[in-house]
Amino acid sequence: MANAIRSSAAAEPVAHSISAAAVASDAASSAGRFDYVIVGGGSAGCVLANRLSADPAVRVALIEAGPDTPPGAVPEAILDSYPMPVFHGDKWIWPALRARATADAAPRVYEQGRVMGGSSSINVQSANRGLPRDYDDWAASGAHGWAWDDVLPYFRKLERDLNFPGGVLHGADGPIPIRRILPQDWPAFGRAFAKGMSATGLPVLQDQNAEFGDGYFASAFSNEDDRRATTATAYLDTATRRRPNLSIHAGLQVERLAFEGVRACGVVAMDRTNGARLKFDAGEVVLSAGALQSPALLLRAGIGDAESLAWLGIGCIRHLRGVGRNLQDHPALTFCHFLEAPMRMPLARRRASMVAARLSSGVDPAEPSDLYLSSATRAAWHALGNRLGLFFLWCNRPHSRGRLQLQSPDPFAAPLADLNLLEDPRDMERLAVGVRLLAQIVAASGLGDSADGAARDFFPAAFSARVKALSRVGRANAWATSLLGMFLDIPAPLRRALVERFFTKGLSVQALLADEAALHGFIRENVFGVWHASGTCRMGPAGDAQAVTDNAGRVHGTAGLRVVDASLMPRLPSANTNIPTIMLAEKIADAMTHRH
Repeated sequence: MANAIRSSAAAEPVAHSISAAAVASDAASSAGRFDYVIVGGGSAGCVLANRLSADPAVRVALIEAGPDTPPGAVPEAILDSYPMPVFHGDKWIWPALRARATADAAPRVYEQGRVMGGSSSINVQSANRGLPRDYDDWAASGAHGWAWDDVLPYFRKLERDLNFPGGVLHGADGPIPIRRILPQDWPAFGRAFAKGMSATGLPVLQDQNAEFGDGYFASAFSNEDDRRATTATAYLDTATRRRPNLSIHAGLQVERLAFEGVRACGVVAMDRTNGARLKFDAGEVVLSAGALQSPALLLRAGIGDAESLAWLGIGCIRHLRGVGRNLQDHPALTFCHFLEAPMRMPLARRRASMVAARLSSGVDPAEPSDLYLSSATRAAWHALGNRLGLFFLWCNRPHSRGRLQLQSPDPFAAPLADLNLLEDPRDMERLAVGVRLLAQIVAASGLGDSADGAARDFFPAAFSARVKALSRVGRANAWATSLLGMFLDIPAPLRRALVERFFTKGLSVQALLADEAALHGFIRENVFGVWHASGTCRMGPAGDAQAVTDNAGRVHGTAGLRVVDASLMPRLPSANTNIPTIMLAEKIADAMTHRH
């Protein structure tokens, strides 16, 4: 069958006034029968579509709720090395998706990609594998076959490392280009950050993906010629899209999974432009919709905790308590530092994040490298953001666990993520240590016009609603932020008073460091995830009451149904989740093609 590509880049969300009778009906046109129907064209789904359709005898359908990004028509904002303008918009995300950071926090927007390539099309492009201990932990927890030695071949398979090609630890000809901006090309702010880390005893590492202790390094990222590489651009190239056995559908949102008993036999999807429904018959349904959407699809289909489903009026076809549980993200904080003119980077230079580090808090000596610290020589795309350096601090080894829950059986109502980030007090302790370590690094960096200046120009930040509003690209914001930026260039004493009054509401890092209770209060009020949702359909043996799938992603107690995305991760790796998710998809695709 010839490729059927439905793109609707400008489509608006469909109203949610869909009756239960309409949802339950079979009034849908047939899209045909496929060996595999993949739900979600994101970081895992694009990999699966490429690898499974490589066999011409296998018919594959890929369904993505967002717009397509075919070769030659990838939006410039997505290709940009500087991701924040696209990330802080709502064009390529699920705009109604919300997450609650802690038990007493209000829900706020949680950006997850709704576009071909998924979050690989909107993220910061970090190409971080994590550490061997992460995957050895997976295997020890029951995910047999997922230890470091098992996954390394698939990390190598996915990558084309431009700085360290080939060898035992790196790939030279994979679809994803990976590179670094080396120290000789770091801007002044990056060099100052490195100076501070070196002065506090951190060693320099040449390659974060091959040297596994603490240290600072040039960050690896998925990018070539200063252009983003997404899983859509890397795995759905022109040659792949021409395969007659691959059918790509964009702008279609899966409404429900179809079952015969406990066997998944297809999906019903709705075209977001006109409300028309299509039914895809499948030998196997593969959910690759991400760690928040994949469990939501299972729950709506009646696969999950029976008691919770009954409260929503959903009949249970398979009781699996772990669906939606074990939700993890890296608890994170953000800080800014005012940049004097010589420290600023021209807006024409797009890549702003290039230096990062792994550190050990010492809270649990058995878990070293439990903190991650990265920097960016620009806090936003505009003139105000260009005057601010940005630091991200997160806990690499969180112990807290949250939950993904349906708010309604309506297939178009967004689920709610309770991240529950600081449930375990060890996560709070680690972040508190991390703030102190960061303050020491900044003090030793040479930033600021004096020791006191460095301290006062270093201040807490947050992605508040007001900050996010200013992050939208547009003439009005360009004008407003240009004016605000000019105010920061006033003499230092006036600038610091302005920042403390209007930016931080009197809160200073020095005051936090002097009062442990105040520091903990600040962390609790400002902590948020770094969009690394995972673990909600975790792998494990059938006898494990919290496991949802086996070690190949097959949903326990069902047939013809598999999950392949970050949902499967038993524990968060010490890394951004994009490259580990691509690895996971490569490994399971390999198992699926050999089985077929």
